[in-house]
Amino acid sequence: MGKIKDLFKVKADKANAEIKELLKDHGNKKIGEVTLAQAYQGMRGITGLVTETSLLDAQEGIRFRGYTIPELQIKLPKAEGGGEPLPEGLFILMLLGELPTEEDVHHLTNALQRRSHVPNHVFATIDALPLNTHPMTMFVTGVMALQTESNFAKEYAKGINKKDYWNPMYDDSMDLIARLPRIAAYIYRRKYKNNEHIHPNGLLDWAGNFAHMLGFEDESFHELMRLYMTIHADHEGGNVSAHTTHLVGSALSDPYLSYAAGMNGLAGPLHGLANQEVIKWIYEMQNELGTDNPSKEQIADYVQKTITSGKVVPGYGHAVLRKTDPRFTAQMEFGKKHMPDDKLVNTVWKIYETVPPILQSLGKIKNPWPNVDAHSGSLLVHYGLVEYEFYTVLFAVSRALGVLASLCWDRALGFPLERPKSVTTDSVKLWLEGKAEVWE
Repeated sequence: MGKIKDLFKVKADKANAEIKELLKDHGNKKIGEVTLAQAYQGMRGITGLVTETSLLDAQEGIRFRGYTIPELQIKLPKAEGGGEPLPEGLFILMLLGELPTEEDVHHLTNALQRRSHVPNHVFATIDALPLNTHPMTMFVTGVMALQTESNFAKEYAKGINKKDYWNPMYDDSMDLIARLPRIAAYIYRRKYKNNEHIHPNGLLDWAGNFAHMLGFEDESFHELMRLYMTIHADHEGGNVSAHTTHLVGSALSDPYLSYAAGMNGLAGPLHGLANQEVIKWIYEMQNELGTDNPSKEQIADYVQKTITSGKVVPGYGHAVLRKTDPRFTAQMEFGKKHMPDDKLVNTVWKIYETVPPILQSLGKIKNPWPNVDAHSGSLLVHYGLVEYEFYTVLFAVSRALGVLASLCWDRALGFPLERPKSVTTDSVKLWLEGKAEVWE
């Protein structure tokens, strides 16, 4: 591997073994207010952030400003003749803490349309990337190219009172939300549709216009986009994309920089890329079994094989939830309404009946239930959006609503630079031996 690389591997193996032993013997000991295990193992269960927009309850699932997803499907304004909530309404709810009126939502839709122009250099920057670049790489590159338009960066450079930071932060957030569908659709049409682009339709709502620019005119697909953009918008503040956006924003990076950083986190396999992995896993199962309509028994055998090979079943399990993700349920209800006989969608439902009992039997998994990623891809495939590498970009456009609403609040409340204390394993050992005090 190379001298330095070989030396690093030896050191890392030794440190891994040492840390495992430390946690086995001392994992429950407190360092300040947290346990040693929490410090080493992803800070799980540590309450250290305030995020006003949503709260994730292990049993109830996500609540946006106190409202569950089923409640929002009833209470939020809808497009004319539509049955799913308009995501503009959810953004207003997250930002203001109050349910919006239809007039409020119409006002925001118009405001986003006025702000939606994307400068040509952004498209040129995306075009400079090879066509085989992953869509999320193109997307984040486009957002970074758009940073030239930041009001916050310009106002800060002039010298702005910190009590007014929220103002250009809000304008940047609105501009970014308005422009993201155009950037995402451009990437989709460039990569998968022979670079044949579709101009925006200023008469449509935010999600409907996004669907139109992607190239889908079926009204039920527009409805799916409204639902998708709503249920993926936020998941409290501790997940990677939300926390990263907040963290980078705490350095007074503008919304373009902060959001791009968060979306680089969303692109990871343990976060937003999971929706891509679910469809990939189902396709691999279908290929191996030689059928696009496997039985529950065949699925069970394939699941066991996946687990035995040391892999996870994508779309199942969640760090916080201890029940079926309400976002999965919302998508399942959409499927039953719009595509009850679709083979892929029915396969997802059979997987839902099959996987949890198998995972429960292992006795090691706290949450054997499906999360949001377990269902979304099958609905998209039904309408012909089969390019599963693009699914995380859809997630990213939706997640902008939550993380940017939170970023506005961060600056309005004057939240400081985030800077937790870190320690070394050597200092931990000295502390366990009584040779060092608890760190300040």
